Amino acid sequence: MLAYAPALLCFLVFCVGVLRERRRFGNAVFLGLAVVFTAAAWLYELHRAHPHAARDVGVALLALVALGIVVLAWFLISNGAVMVRKEGASPANLLSLAAGLSLVALLVLLCATVVSRDRALTVVTGTAVALAGYLGFLFLCFAGYAFVYGHLHLRRRADFVVVLGSGLVDGSTVPPLLASRLEKARVVHQRLSRRGRRPVVLITSGGQGPDEDLPESHAMADHLVAGGFPDDLIAREDRSTSTEENVRFSRSIMEKANPDYRCVIVTNNYHAFRAAMISRREGVRGHVVGSPTAGYFLPSAMIREFAAVFLAYRRTNLSLCLLVFLGGAAIWWLG
Repeated sequence: MLAYAPALLCFLVFCVGVLRERRRFGNAVFLGLAVVFTAAAWLYELHRAHPHAARDVGVALLALVALGIVVLAWFLISNGAVMVRKEGASPANLLSLAAGLSLVALLVLLCATVVSRDRALTVVTGTAVALAGYLGFLFLCFAGYAFVYGHLHLRRRADFVVVLGSGLVDGSTVPPLLASRLEKARVVHQRLSRRGRRPVVLITSGGQGPDEDLPESHAMADHLVAGGFPDDLIAREDRSTSTEENVRFSRSIMEKANPDYRCVIVTNNYHAFRAAMISRREGVRGHVVGSPTAGYFLPSAMIREFAAVFLAYRRTNLSLCLLVFLGGAAIWWLG
């Protein structure tokens, strides 16, 4: 059972991390490491007890991974086509298509290496697979913990509900994506108001873009009021132009009204964990919840969120990617 010690240690670190600060990306990594070490320990113990069964399981797992990559590539390419048809061919909407084509290119490279058995191509393929494996591991950590974070218990007390803006349609109309956030915020506000001893203030957060007729926060507030929400319980934060500014400027409003505040931040489900990471960096005391998002929109949105998180830790991630690349170069040179 000693083989399971690394997995247990990583899981304990994960549990402590969640209890101390649930909004850290490190929690996602330790959860992913716990899963990987558990699988590795299970295979090791199986190999010791039943070598032939372990070999068969290993072959089956490799075949399953290969099939999974093929299916994933097909799914991402199909989703990319849907995104272009429904949302347009902007760079952000092409992410799932680009990811699918990258997986196809990796499969072609692997097949070419097996057929040619060229040494240089083998090193290039090995380096590409290692980089893809690193990125894939981090993405699964991010997506898995984002799901876990979205199901963590919401605190019973909060003084504010903050809704993050996401842009307007035709300069003044709240789009379905933003309407989903506002509906989730209304539900959360009702729940907290029943529990609290004082009125909970709802903050709509969003400034005015160059193609918008009014600040997003004002359009969001108008949308809520039109649906019957009390106008006197709405505060409008109308200066922000990014998630960081949404959180920072809303924090100023909350601290001014109540230095000992607690809050719930509402965004879409794909954005919730990264918004939570940003709120931690900005020193905001609260939890982030997500509203539903159209299924076809999620793959590109999750890839975009992961890319933003990857770049937020770019020194560490790019350093590790460079080490993988240099390792491949060293193997080619020494061979």
